[in-house]
Amino acid sequence: MNRNPLIPFALIMVMGIGLIFFLSVKGLGDMKEVAKEKEGGAKTEETAAAGPEDIYKKSCVACHGANYEGGVGPALKGVGDRLSVDQIKDVLVNGRGSMPAGLVPADQAEEMAKWLSELK
Repeated sequence: MNRNPLIPFALIMVMGIGLIFFLSVKGLGDMKEVAKEKEGGAKTEETAAAGPEDIYKKSCVACHGANYEGGVGPALKGVGDRLSVDQIKDVLVNGRGSMPAGLVPADQAEEMAKWLSELK
């Protein structure tokens, strides 16, 4: 009536290896989705329908203030008096000082620059 004590350990080991294999395959599929989101796959759909003011509220308000008065970043009231539309677009696309590049989608930078230049 002596049973071999290695059989339960072997079964647990086989089940563990199977579980590791299954989770690895599942993780590879999830990794592709995460990479697509990081490239902006889901983000561009959201911002494509958003107007300049929506983009401002989402990406800019933390530094430039809810009333465009500035804070961490400079005040945006009257920015059209100081910079041309092309200069504003350049700042939006390439960044400047402590402002990082790419906060505004490149396809909407022109529209955003026009909106900012008209901001009073």
